[in-house]
Amino acid sequence: MSQNTTEKLLPEELTHGNMTERIAGLVLAPRARTRWRLAFAVAGALALLFAFCLAMVFSNGVGLFGINIPVAWGFPIVNTIWWIGIAHAGTLISAVLLLTRQPWRAPVARLAEAMAMFAIVCAGIYAIAHLGRPQLMHFLLPYPNTQDLWPQWRSPLVWDFFAIATYFVFTLGFLFFSLLPDFATLRDRARSRSLQIFYGLLALGWRNSALHWARYEQVNGVLAAVAAPIVVSVTGIISLDLAVSIVPGFHFTIFPPYFVAGALFSGFATVALLAVITRAMFGLRDLITRRHLDYLGRMMLLFALVVNYSYIQEIFTAWYSGDLYQRAVYIDRWTGPYAPAWWSMFVCNVLLVQLLWFRAVRRSPAAIFALAITSNIGMWLERYQILFTSVHASFIPATWGTALPTAWDALLALGSLGVFAFFLLAFVRLAPVISMHDMRSAIHRRQQQRERAE
Repeated sequence: MSQNTTEKLLPEELTHGNMTERIAGLVLAPRARTRWRLAFAVAGALALLFAFCLAMVFSNGVGLFGINIPVAWGFPIVNTIWWIGIAHAGTLISAVLLLTRQPWRAPVARLAEAMAMFAIVCAGIYAIAHLGRPQLMHFLLPYPNTQDLWPQWRSPLVWDFFAIATYFVFTLGFLFFSLLPDFATLRDRARSRSLQIFYGLLALGWRNSALHWARYEQVNGVLAAVAAPIVVSVTGIISLDLAVSIVPGFHFTIFPPYFVAGALFSGFATVALLAVITRAMFGLRDLITRRHLDYLGRMMLLFALVVNYSYIQEIFTAWYSGDLYQRAVYIDRWTGPYAPAWWSMFVCNVLLVQLLWFRAVRRSPAAIFALAITSNIGMWLERYQILFTSVHASFIPATWGTALPTAWDALLALGSLGVFAFFLLAFVRLAPVISMHDMRSAIHRRQQQRERAE
């Protein structure tokens, strides 16, 4: 990476002191910005709506959802897979950028890690809501009990539980460990005794010593290396919920890598979306620059192309296999009652993302913001059409039928977005939205390059 390229990622006047003052000031300021307070109020209202809808589902049953035989998996599973995809991509993005030593990682890594943490929470809640009897969710746990009840290991529900639980624990540890140096900075800069104690407890005795940094770099590298196989395996397990069945439309061996690519596509789109919002809400346009948006746009385009290849591979497999039922599924997707979902997905994930070939589009915050939204809508529609179109017209015509979402489906989905935003906004008020120690490393590398150039 040349010196000029690296300098474009950081403002010329940015130093260790003023960078720390700006980022830490967002957390330690006695009063939050007006934009943050308005967004937090809206997100809180949507989170309350989500809690109300969950209470209604738990008290009245999953009959509130628009599911009906033969479509027994509806919005809960669609949203579970969608949120899991966003969550898995967050940790993998941060880990891969760390392992490859990308200089543009610093301003976006924390957003990706926080996004992963709160998206997996939303996915877990939806998975519980799908059970129908959430009070019996402990039956998925392998714990000793007097009734000799053990999980049914052949059930995808058990696979999902272990996949989500494993990823939740790993993501929590990865995020918290990356925050240790920044918690110590907040502890040292806090003026009130209560904040000093609060961040002191979170910092776990961090003293900024050479030994602490050596251990930190070692553990951070190990966690980043472990993140990739965990994310790939967990995403693969989720995709196997569908692929191990013999249902036409589900039974594809390409699903594990296909779902990983889709997760990374929606993940980079969500990071780009959060980056645009963050730089506008907190005035960080000089730290999260248009060049960072350019890199995020390139990664969106890369994984969109992989997803597009997966679409072609699916269609080719359905045709080349000679299986009439596989072919019928795709003809139904294009012309049947759910055709608008498939064609809308095609527009969002195939056509619109081609705009990212243009540098002016990638560097435009408004364009990236719009494409990030359409990409996430497209990835949600992808899960929707896979789950609905594959089962609504099965082998026996007498069982054919359609299922349409209800108002409760829509309200719960809207509320989950509010829960995600609520947690994320609370997080950026309690912890630095940009990793200060990663920014210091970037500034230090820039200084070293200048010295070598001189």
